[in-house]
Amino acid sequence: MKPALTSIPRAAGLAILLTAALALTLACQSDGNGSPAAVPLTAAAMPAPAIPQADAGSDPGISADRVLFGQSAAFSGPAQALGEEMRRGINAAFDAANRAGGVHGRQLELVTLDDAYEPDQAYANTRRFVAVDADAASEPVFALIGAVGTPTSRAAVAVAQNAGVPFLAPFTGAELLRDPDLDNVLNLRASYYQETETMVARLTEDLGFKRIAVIYQNDSYGEAGLRGVEAALERRNLTPATTWYYQRNTSAVKTALLHLIIANPEAVIMIGAYAPVAEIITETRRLIDPVFMAVSFVGSNALSNALGADGAGVYVTQVVPFPDDTDLPAVAAYRRDLASYDADAVPGFVSLEGYLAGRLAIAGLQSCGPDLTRRCFLNALRDDTTLDLDGFTLAYGPGDNQGSDAVYLTMIDADGNYRPVERLEGAP
Repeated sequence: MKPALTSIPRAAGLAILLTAALALTLACQSDGNGSPAAVPLTAAAMPAPAIPQADAGSDPGISADRVLFGQSAAFSGPAQALGEEMRRGINAAFDAANRAGGVHGRQLELVTLDDAYEPDQAYANTRRFVAVDADAASEPVFALIGAVGTPTSRAAVAVAQNAGVPFLAPFTGAELLRDPDLDNVLNLRASYYQETETMVARLTEDLGFKRIAVIYQNDSYGEAGLRGVEAALERRNLTPATTWYYQRNTSAVKTALLHLIIANPEAVIMIGAYAPVAEIITETRRLIDPVFMAVSFVGSNALSNALGADGAGVYVTQVVPFPDDTDLPAVAAYRRDLASYDADAVPGFVSLEGYLAGRLAIAGLQSCGPDLTRRCFLNALRDDTTLDLDGFTLAYGPGDNQGSDAVYLTMIDADGNYRPVERLEGAP
């Protein structure tokens, strides 16, 4: 990827031709003042009902021979690969533990519900998992694990908090889940603020770029990433070249594309999921040639597959180690356990994160011994705890419910594979 920006002459013509379309779209998608329409309040913003906590020793989801975990995630729609890979990784970790006899004689079981990456459905699923509005066939779970996305986690976490149910390793870096008052939440990964700080640092320090645009999903996930980029730029006395948005669970991105063409930025930071991000990158590269960066939630394998030949030179920040780095014992164990669980599975960053989430759950269960309770599980993990998951270290303590601060920069090469990057290509 060249550090210098190359414009194609017909870009200006396209911008003129689409001006009327832009005005119409703004009228439909803005608040009347040119600002993105506010995300409507749904069940995600409603307080969850208070639920009596179970007495010690009688917590749901525990039996003499089993511990039950629940996962609400996207298993349909344009973000389904994220839910599928998180589930695959968690199950690979659980399967390895179960083949070794379980944890203190208990087998680990994961039950999943599809929320299609929609907050209302995630809210409903979580109520079922914790036995609020549950149907007769449902069974309450011991803990929730591997939720996928910021808007869906925002909808679910209050229900889990009020029920005293552990909310473990959500696949999001949103600041709202790093609130120290959420004493049932244990985050595995670095935050979006840390990812976007890494992006802006590399763009400004390695390439000297100043015109950096942001395209984001119009919900709490996109807003979290946008605020992270804005804060990183402000620390360098810069502002975004442009910011625009698209709606969740859609690939209708023409307005965002138009804003990029008009702004003609040197780089674009993408806060979105793989399908719309791939669409924006592919179409933008027909006209202008900025450097593209995406945060880890994009879904690395799915993004590379969606982009094909257009993926070369796209950067993605990651929050878990490289899935081919078998010199790290955690990755070697992941690849071995993933192959045992699913011989056809392709290793990737998302399933590795799911695997580490499963390993985190196992560590908590092991610490509690046979007399397992939710309170013991949470206390064992979050109170001044440092966990060594085969070389991948997590550290928790008072006021800190985030285990890892690690951010890794990767780039898609000409063969569609990811490789680690220390400095951006073209840097002196």
